[in-house]
Amino acid sequence: MDFRTLKALKPSGFEEAADAYLAMSRMAQTAGEHVENTVAPGMRRSLEGEAAQAAQAQLRSLAKNFQYMQTECGVVSTALNGFAFDMAAAKRKLDTACEDAAADGCKVNPDGSVTYPAGRRPGEEKTAEGGTVAGSAGGTGTSDAVERQAMGIHPNPNYGKAMGYANRIADALGEATEADAKWAPKLRALKADDDLTVSARDWTDVTSDTRGVRGAADAYLDTIEPPPENNWPQDNANWWKSLSEEQRAAYVSMHPASVGALDGLPSDVRDDANRLALAEQRAAKQVEYDAWLKKEPGRYAPYINPWTGLEVKGAMVPTEEWKEWNEKKEKFESGLKGMDDIQRRFDSYTSESSRPYLLGFDSKDMGRAIVSIGNPDTADNVVTYVPGTFAKLESIDGDITRAQLLQAQAAAVDGSRNTASIVWLGYDAPQGIMTDATETEWADRAEKPLGNFLQGIEEANHRDVNQTLLGHSYGSLVAGQTMSTHLDLPVDNAIMVGSPGVGVDHAKDLNIPPDRVFAATAENDLINLAPPPAGTLAPLNPKAYMRLFDDHSIVHGTDPVSDDFGGRVFEVPAGRPPGSGGEMMPAHSQYWDDDPLNSLAKIVTGGQP
Repeated sequence: MDFRTLKALKPSGFEEAADAYLAMSRMAQTAGEHVENTVAPGMRRSLEGEAAQAAQAQLRSLAKNFQYMQTECGVVSTALNGFAFDMAAAKRKLDTACEDAAADGCKVNPDGSVTYPAGRRPGEEKTAEGGTVAGSAGGTGTSDAVERQAMGIHPNPNYGKAMGYANRIADALGEATEADAKWAPKLRALKADDDLTVSARDWTDVTSDTRGVRGAADAYLDTIEPPPENNWPQDNANWWKSLSEEQRAAYVSMHPASVGALDGLPSDVRDDANRLALAEQRAAKQVEYDAWLKKEPGRYAPYINPWTGLEVKGAMVPTEEWKEWNEKKEKFESGLKGMDDIQRRFDSYTSESSRPYLLGFDSKDMGRAIVSIGNPDTADNVVTYVPGTFAKLESIDGDITRAQLLQAQAAAVDGSRNTASIVWLGYDAPQGIMTDATETEWADRAEKPLGNFLQGIEEANHRDVNQTLLGHSYGSLVAGQTMSTHLDLPVDNAIMVGSPGVGVDHAKDLNIPPDRVFAATAENDLINLAPPPAGTLAPLNPKAYMRLFDDHSIVHGTDPVSDDFGGRVFEVPAGRPPGSGGEMMPAHSQYWDDDPLNSLAKIVTGGQP
């Protein structure tokens, strides 16, 4: 970067280009939302057949293209703003140095050198001639000391001033050169394939682009206040409101998963950010999966008789290498299944009232997802369902179906008010009935995030929203502990079904009126056999068998369907007996059948079961 170039540079031109890309990003977002939320649902409502299915596939591809365009244009906009910010800082230093030099009687030349006038030091009889100096950027302690010594002994006092201005100019040019070298490859990398197919590789490229721009634009991004560390929903909401449109766009483009996880933000903002996180993480898993498939080892090897040590002719067995490879392959497929099931919800809904919103997403480990059927920001009623033991991302489809069924039934019970139905898998659920589910640690870790989420619903809704917290199985312990540890949680109704206990001994301990705490357990639900706490030697402890004779003791406190608990018990069908249809606990999953579902809907809409 030379003096003439930096002097003539207009960072505002890059900012204008950034604004244009941001406008393009918004246009793509608007177009994509129109395709997904208006065109595709309308077609699904009115058309059937192969042609309609083919059209739907094309609309899905078009929506994906728009989402990709929205994302990449957002990244480009942030990159251009970051480049303009860095160059503007260097140019300000250059312009200030030139102005200061001119005010001090020096002249800055077209090559960046500085000419100083003749001058005489105090006490000297002879006037020293003027001259021209060129600066150097940076420097070491030794070189700076030598330069100061030269200034001190030079006969012209203007020499030292000129050197100072020349060095400042050189520093500005050096910063501009570094910024140019840093940003040139970043900006060149921001290009898409020359086709109309958005592949998994394209999305992993987005992730790479975002990571590169985020690292390079640190100075620009540091001017944007980050979210509050306390993650309190009201503070999150105030932070979001304080940002300009440009700052919001930059933060979402660089930190989509972080924005999507912020309780208190508008649901459409969280949905947009989490959909981007879903697309990127889904693509990363697909690329990993495709690479793993190429590593398949030989599946079979001759069977060796362990007694004779000889190969058995014609007998083949799977190799240990293949078994290990296949086990990891199945894990990949399980992870992809959960993400595909979520995406399928966006590809299949038919009305705005049942539109899904992705309010939380993370594919790491067992995976987490928070999905709302209907917009909780505009709903009169919001029910948050917490699933229990065995819940994880790969099985989220069943839990979303439960939320969808409840939302539809609530609309049938009370069509005058809107209901949003949420499945909250925002925690790691226990994966074993007789092991993990007997411990409270899973619920302990879920208390704060669930509490913040419920507060966030209240903050984003801005209405007198009627909130219900529904816990099933171990999820009822999560719900109960969360309510008991939050004195002012905005929950109006609590429902516990198939509960092993909710962590308290009485309904009043949940900090809402006991007559708004509802519980039901089916007669054939094996949760009825859950014993009270018995310590580590449960099989040898007589207390482990007291459940057979005791009306209220259960694993995690007082049984919520007992008289001692003090809540309201509602009737549900007995359910299928254990072992029916090959299921160990079929009745444990029947609380969303027609009769109990109707009771749940009545409670959710503020009535009685």
